[in-house]
Amino acid sequence: MWPHDPDEFLPSHIEPDGADHGDAWYFVFQRGELIVKSVQGVPEPTTADDFRWFDMETSSKHFLGHYGDRPCFALSADGQLTEGFQTTALRGLLGRTSASLFYLAGRAQQVIEWHETHQFCGRCGIPMEDHPNDRAKQCPKCRLINYPRLSPSIIVLVTRGEEMLLARNIGWPNGMYSTLAGFVEAGESIEQTVHREVFEEVGIRVSNLEYFGSQSWPFPNSLMLGFHAEYAGGDIVCQADEIADAQWFTPDNLPQTPPRTAISGWLIEEFMRRRRQD
Repeated sequence: MWPHDPDEFLPSHIEPDGADHGDAWYFVFQRGELIVKSVQGVPEPTTADDFRWFDMETSSKHFLGHYGDRPCFALSADGQLTEGFQTTALRGLLGRTSASLFYLAGRAQQVIEWHETHQFCGRCGIPMEDHPNDRAKQCPKCRLINYPRLSPSIIVLVTRGEEMLLARNIGWPNGMYSTLAGFVEAGESIEQTVHREVFEEVGIRVSNLEYFGSQSWPFPNSLMLGFHAEYAGGDIVCQADEIADAQWFTPDNLPQTPPRTAISGWLIEEFMRRRRQD
């Protein structure tokens, strides 16, 4: 099972009375990075009480819902931090905090990004207004509605017997490998995307696609749909402008791979678990 209980978080865009109290979690982003404090070495979001000590100006604030009994907010702000707090790129949370907190931080970042990039109507150009009922922007003139954007994408672990095909993107550090991924194009089914992306990135064909699960991936606004697929033919030919290297690996000679917080790590771990059972 994916290591996240969806019942832990109850989303809402309507802030109830009294929600913004001192224990509320504030997911504060400053110039695209999340402000965190370290609790026994583990990054945690700030609270409303913490934020009151910051010399910062808030440009936008959004109620996200409740994590258990704790209200959660997304904020965009700029200014001076208090000692003991620091900023980190959202990717820096991977493997360092719980899956639930990573998802919440990702949700907060996506809501802020949507708010900041939908200030004006894309059809007639006048300022947008908040929708009265939904988390959405609505044009008061032409009535265009913009909801937070989601970009569906696939991520797939290709296997050949006991081997796994892992690749390294041209922008990644040396030694880091992961599963193949790519965005769905207009007019495609998810399955068509898997076949196209694998062939484009590494030049091989796949078969026996098996869907496993999904993950919200806020870089910047993806919904990752995870698959296992079996090798069906071809030789590895890396896409020159995207893939630096791709190789077949066995469980006993794996390179550095993403943590299980990322769906790529989950796909790899699930494949190895099945091989152990077999």
